[in-house]
Amino acid sequence: MLSDPLFLAFLSFTFVFVATPGSTTAVVVRNTLDNGRRAGVFAALGAACANATHATVAGLGGAALVRAWPGALDVIRLAGGGYLAWLGLRSLWQAYLGEAPIVGALDAPRAAHHRSFREGLVVNLLGPAVLTLYLSVVPTFIRPTWPRWAYVVLAACHVSMAFACHAAWVFALHRLREIFRNTGPRRALSAATGVALLVLAARVVRQSFSR
Repeated sequence: MLSDPLFLAFLSFTFVFVATPGSTTAVVVRNTLDNGRRAGVFAALGAACANATHATVAGLGGAALVRAWPGALDVIRLAGGGYLAWLGLRSLWQAYLGEAPIVGALDAPRAAHHRSFREGLVVNLLGPAVLTLYLSVVPTFIRPTWPRWAYVVLAACHVSMAFACHAAWVFALHRLREIFRNTGPRRALSAATGVALLVLAARVVRQSFSR
């Protein structure tokens, strides 16, 4: 199986999928620049847990649930868009107040790490792209002759590759925090992050109504 061209094709597809920036990447980047490397890693861990949850739900019969309730993905998409919008508005409000990001401290408070994990988890859970990947795409990369645990291997590859990609963003952007020690750049960064999250939220919601 591991040397099968179909498996190698899945790895290539997955790499492109996880390397394409999206809402989860935005949250990982935001937490890294706000509270440092550990906060970014916690956000990436939250996203990885959400990916594993999507894989488990799909493997335990998520396709049957979607068939029984065709609007389930739209509900998830709308909830995800609303959460992104809330994060974006919070960033804009912090920029207006001049309170964020918290840059310069050696270690962010533990509460910030918990919040980062929660944001990574929730954003990815409410993003239907990953669930759709497991429901519609992953099965096409599994041969009938492969063992039953083939799905687990493919899911593990996706989860680990996505975490590695998010971790790469974290370590690449951690050094940029030094640029944003002053109040002006901090407020500009928070405002730019808020606008980006609102744009992503609008795109997610528009996809729901365009179906």
